[in-house]
Amino acid sequence: MASKWNLMILALYLSLVMVLSEPSKCNPGFDLNKTTKECIDINECTELTDEEKPVVPCGENAICLNTDGSYYCQCHVGFETASGNVTFSGVGGQCKDINECFKDKDICGPNATCENTNPHYSCICRNGFNSTTGLKSFRGSENVTCNDIDECEKEDVCGPNAECFNTQGSYYCVCKIGFGLKSGRFNFSGSQEKCEDICSIDKTICGNGTCHHRGNGSHYCACHAGFTNYGNKRSRCTALNCDVFKDRNNLREKLPAAHNLMMQLEKSCLNLTESEDPKELDGEDIIKQLLSLIDELLSGGAFNDNRKVSTFLNLVENILKFAAAFIKPPGTRRSSNYSELELLVRKGADLPKGAVTLSSKQAKLDLQLETAAGDPSYYPGFTTVYLLGYANLEDSAKGFYGKMKPEANHRFELNSKVVTASVSNRNTSHLQVPINLTLYHLKKTNELNHACVFWDASEEGGSWSTRGCQVIESKPEHTVCSCNHLSSFAVLMALYDVEDTFELQLITWLGLSLSLICLFICILTFSLIQSIKSPRTTIHLHLCINLFIAFIILLAGLSRTENRVGCAVVAGLLHFFFLAAFCWMCLEGIQLFRMVVLVFNTNFKTLYMLAGGYGVPAVIVAISAIVNAKGYGTEKYCWLHLEFIWSFFAPVCVIITVNVFFFLITVWKLAEKFSSLNPDLDNLHKIKVFTITAVAQLTLLGTMWIFGCFQFNEGTIVTSYLFTVCGSFQGVMLFVMHCLFSKQVRDEYGNILSRFWAPRVKSYSNITDSHTSKANASKSSQDTGESRIWAQSKF
Repeated sequence: MASKWNLMILALYLSLVMVLSEPSKCNPGFDLNKTTKECIDINECTELTDEEKPVVPCGENAICLNTDGSYYCQCHVGFETASGNVTFSGVGGQCKDINECFKDKDICGPNATCENTNPHYSCICRNGFNSTTGLKSFRGSENVTCNDIDECEKEDVCGPNAECFNTQGSYYCVCKIGFGLKSGRFNFSGSQEKCEDICSIDKTICGNGTCHHRGNGSHYCACHAGFTNYGNKRSRCTALNCDVFKDRNNLREKLPAAHNLMMQLEKSCLNLTESEDPKELDGEDIIKQLLSLIDELLSGGAFNDNRKVSTFLNLVENILKFAAAFIKPPGTRRSSNYSELELLVRKGADLPKGAVTLSSKQAKLDLQLETAAGDPSYYPGFTTVYLLGYANLEDSAKGFYGKMKPEANHRFELNSKVVTASVSNRNTSHLQVPINLTLYHLKKTNELNHACVFWDASEEGGSWSTRGCQVIESKPEHTVCSCNHLSSFAVLMALYDVEDTFELQLITWLGLSLSLICLFICILTFSLIQSIKSPRTTIHLHLCINLFIAFIILLAGLSRTENRVGCAVVAGLLHFFFLAAFCWMCLEGIQLFRMVVLVFNTNFKTLYMLAGGYGVPAVIVAISAIVNAKGYGTEKYCWLHLEFIWSFFAPVCVIITVNVFFFLITVWKLAEKFSSLNPDLDNLHKIKVFTITAVAQLTLLGTMWIFGCFQFNEGTIVTSYLFTVCGSFQGVMLFVMHCLFSKQVRDEYGNILSRFWAPRVKSYSNITDSHTSKANASKSSQDTGESRIWAQSKF
């Protein structure tokens, strides 16, 4: 019984073990085999639905790859997921086509275009190129390239009258010489156009001439009488007026030196317009002869005739226009003693375009080449622009202002060199686009009263006119003019003139004459009378000598402007002697200062005084002449130029300032000495008189030149009279102050007069003794003053 129970328990145990060891569930990706009770891998890629259809977990454009317990998807070549991956797992991924053309711009290489396909892509050579394999399409990974197709190797691709030129991927055709296109284009491709006889398609190609063919297929133009193409047979025939060179009678009368050149040019001109095979001309040689002629004409001085100026400018312009046609591009630049030329040349069948600038020392020209070329129907195959400046033509052209009238008390003056500007354009009387001309001033000035003028030969034989010109900009150095025509130009300046009335002339001559007499008496007085000699009278002597010489030069040479060198010398001498007069006045102020302030060594050594009185002005004048020699001498007077006047006024202002400084200190010291306990009243009173006289003298000369500063402004008639009176009577005033107001000098004058006019009687000796005693007393009085101070320095 017990054994039965043991067997039952064992059977139950085994059953329990078998139940517990049997799997109840497999991991994801595996399935339980009901027979073997094992977990086996599920092949998701071949799984069937209930309808026996396969499940496609990867979607289109991808393959499914099973793994142990799972699977993954891989996109076909040329596809990828939205995230850019080629593999993915799980339902929901999708493979889309890759746009290789977008991702890699150079995938097909040069000269090919990329076209995207689904899947992959294809490369196709551009028009005008072939692949190296000969296939129409290829891929970049196949090492295929696109090479240019030489279309010109094909026979008769451009036709018989054109030449073919291959380019990368294309070609073009150019008509041979003597042929052209009806469209007017210069090249073509394809069969839409063809080259035809140029004489038949363009009836105006020769202008006023007949078009002919040469044996080599090119054409040439046979010009009609009176027309020329300047030796270039393929250019248009344009009119050439040889009459401008024929008026030799008028030329022989006005400018005989130009006669031979004009005869030569007339023959050359007629040869161009009448001969079927004209001789080739040398433009450079013609210009060389012209500049030589200009030097010869201008070196003779001013023309003094406005008709000669008109003839001269007309001659120059005609010759330059004629010669410019024979100058090779890009042009030429030449200069001579009296002229400077820049000439620009453009040649070709097409009208030139764009802005150009020509420049010289005198001016700068800015214009458009379209303006220079002019009407295309008269285009001769070349375009020329020239700018010619003259060294001294303004001397001949000044004074001819036609209908232009200056305001009251004003006068006109040319403030630039005369320049001629012209072009090959036949019509320059009214330009559609104005030209800009910058003219550099002869005199730098801040005045704004400048005007742009041109020489109008049709007005009263020739005169300056502002018609068609206006000022764009005016600065001290230059004026910019805008003109709607071309001619010869200059800048005109209106200057205020000091009124030169009869009353002022009379006052000047009368005052200077009296001043010269008085200064001469002063010179004799200070040099011959021994009893009054002192350092102070030595200063007065040299002051009077300088003013005396300056006044003589003023009377004799102020208006002698016909000789520029002589006029400059006169101006330099006046500059020197007037500065020297101020220097000697400054020395007097310093001498008075030394007499009051210094107790010992109050005497100036004569050598030091001469160095200060003549050396300082000599250095100033020398420096001024070196810096600006042209500043000496004006057109009306032999004096300093207005812009150069500070070479005189600046030193004068410094000298006056120094003098005033010493005078103030002198007066201050005098006041102190007068208020001292034991003043030497005799000496102090004399120094006081000396100081008052010196201050009055400085005031007189300084006031004169203060009035002189205002002589160059408008409405200064009052200051003109004050300046004239103060200047003309300086000598008289100095004589009154230094001679007549001095008791010692008056006594000496009385002594001298008594020797000649007193009756020769017995009492003569008594009178002489009396005068002698007065003189000694006066001299003794002098010794108690100034001389005592000088004597103190010896002890």
